[in-house]
Amino acid sequence: MIEIENLRKSFGALQVLKGINLTVANGEVVTIIGGSGSGKSTLLTCINGLEAIDGGSIKIDGVEVHAKATDINKLRQNVGIVFQQWNAFPHLTVLEDVMLAPRKVLGVAKHQAEEIATKHLVHVGLGDKIGVYPSRLSGGQQQRMAIARALAMQPKYMLFDEVTSALDPQLVGEVLDTLKMLATEGMTMICVTHEMAFAREVSNRVAFFHQGVVAEIGSPDQIFGSPQNPETQKFLSGVR
Repeated sequence: MIEIENLRKSFGALQVLKGINLTVANGEVVTIIGGSGSGKSTLLTCINGLEAIDGGSIKIDGVEVHAKATDINKLRQNVGIVFQQWNAFPHLTVLEDVMLAPRKVLGVAKHQAEEIATKHLVHVGLGDKIGVYPSRLSGGQQQRMAIARALAMQPKYMLFDEVTSALDPQLVGEVLDTLKMLATEGMTMICVTHEMAFAREVSNRVAFFHQGVVAEIGSPDQIFGSPQNPETQKFLSGVR
């Protein structure tokens, strides 16, 4: 379980998160929607420990992420994160790239890392690309490789930060299909997305962020069918 209580985060004088409260249960898919600058992506980097926080708490399976005594590198092994940009190593093949973290971080033997990487590449539909270099992949394939790379660490939780926003429209579907597959398999996921149809189809709950707060949260049917907050109504009327 991920438990977030009264989370606050500022960058200089700009307060980005203004007291976020959110709990994500095991096996749940929560999508986060909202306008640019509403704090969506900052929340994910705080959950993963990539950003320090100014107040409140984030607990993952009861462990306080930002406590001084927490081994953040060990904690991150259970929390995969995939960003808008895939940041592949250009000198490594797809297989070598996905093998790297299990070998370097988990200390897995080479043959075992190769088995793990191959399994996850096949799983995301890249079984025929393991020997090529990232530059030979389409944008959608590169993003699926990034998902396989995160999955190779065998995390309990996955965070996705607008993973389709940098893709050409015709490539979006293949990445969203991969996320849908993970959702049906029971992966616990927090997805920041601009893809409203995806949010409606896959989510257990949808959270609408506005100016650093959770302005509204509920089931997809409630949020998209009968939003209560005027800001939610305004936002959704502009993206339909």
